[in-house]
Amino acid sequence: MSSQGFQQVQKQTQSLVLAPQLRNSLKILQAPAVELRTSILEELETNPLLEELSIDSISVEEERETTTEDERDADEELSFDVDDYSILDKMSEDVREQFAQENSGQTHTTEDEERRDHFMNSLTQGVSLQQHLIEQAELTDCSKQEREALFYLIGSIDDNGYLTETVSNIALTSRTPYGTVQKCVETLKTFDPPGIGTVDMQDCLITQLELRGRGTSLASRILRDYFPLLVRRRIPDICRKTGTTTDDVQAAIEEISTLDPAPGKRFSPDSNAVIEPDVTVFKDEYGEWKVDLNNDYIPRLRISGVYKDLLAKGTLSKQEKDYMLERMRSGKFLISSIEQRQQTIERITREILSFQNEFFEEGVSKLRPLTMNTIAQTVGVHETTISRAIANKYIRTPHGVFAFKYFFTPGFTSASGESVSNKTIKDMISHFIEEENPSKPYSDQGIVNLLKDKDIKIARRTVAKYREELGILPTNLRRRYD
Repeated sequence: MSSQGFQQVQKQTQSLVLAPQLRNSLKILQAPAVELRTSILEELETNPLLEELSIDSISVEEERETTTEDERDADEELSFDVDDYSILDKMSEDVREQFAQENSGQTHTTEDEERRDHFMNSLTQGVSLQQHLIEQAELTDCSKQEREALFYLIGSIDDNGYLTETVSNIALTSRTPYGTVQKCVETLKTFDPPGIGTVDMQDCLITQLELRGRGTSLASRILRDYFPLLVRRRIPDICRKTGTTTDDVQAAIEEISTLDPAPGKRFSPDSNAVIEPDVTVFKDEYGEWKVDLNNDYIPRLRISGVYKDLLAKGTLSKQEKDYMLERMRSGKFLISSIEQRQQTIERITREILSFQNEFFEEGVSKLRPLTMNTIAQTVGVHETTISRAIANKYIRTPHGVFAFKYFFTPGFTSASGESVSNKTIKDMISHFIEEENPSKPYSDQGIVNLLKDKDIKIARRTVAKYREELGILPTNLRRRYD
């Protein structure tokens, strides 16, 4: 008979412990300039030993000759090896855990809650498509049953503004007579924006013309009867079937181009963000390339001399001294991390400038293939450090503002042995198509031949892939007839 119980077992394991200081340093490294400013201002509010320097003052802390032993001990705790950056992949989880722990015990007063409610309720938010349609439905002169059917229809509209459910399915789901739902569909089509509540693009465009009073126009007839030919731009076939001239069909197509194929998209959340470059690369008056870091959003900090004097006098209690030393360590580490962040970004930028010099001189056509590992080996840091340092950061060049990641791209080797970036090839394809004859556009194979003339050999399917990524239509849809 076997017995059950507890027993002691000795086991050796290895785990990774990410120091809070290193976590904060990595957070500072990856933050764009605008976000970094917010973090620094928060630290300024909570750390009395930190003070912000004026623009004309030095940006680093002035060291005094009379440094106390306590200060030296604090400084020693600030040092960490650059190789520690190799554990970046573990950072996110630790930061989330630390955030949860730090906020688990916070309490809020009634006054705090009132301020928060006032702030949140004062935010202006864009009206969603559904809200916009519901407001119109509530103002519509109809029965309660019809209004309920309208709500079901509005709930079945996708982001483009198209109806995703059939009338019969909505009638069954809402337990509303089929005729009532069909009547509500026609009512919904009169709502703003024009074209809402239609079943597809063809129906959407026809509805918009009808609302303009152009339901019997040539444009409406082409959409209704010859939509497949229109999509394929078979203008001669449309002319023959409608008995009209090429000029008439072209005018009708121009009218169709003024319509909105996805009326619901205008209510999509605005994802535009303000981009502030972290670095500017430019030529000075002597023709030399210069790298200028954006320090406009980064406050210049130092440790307050008043508190240093208090520590030097030795009149503080142990509790006061421990608190000041802890705040001093935090402040000095923040200053050190900011300087290290700026130095790392500057070194990466200089290496990119050196490697992609032809791009900075001549433009996108001279962009070369480049990997993060190449820059990491040159700078002397781990590859993940490069990835973290360039995340969400931008560089201003003579040719425009680009994300740092733009300069890291795969590529091809030409027949002459020269490396060519895939972004350069895309730029060449775009240039070819811009200069093509509209009546005789280049086929994908024709573009392959043009690239081959420039010693670049790539497959036709690769050209097709790049063309689609550029949003360029295939040959038959680009062809125009005179």
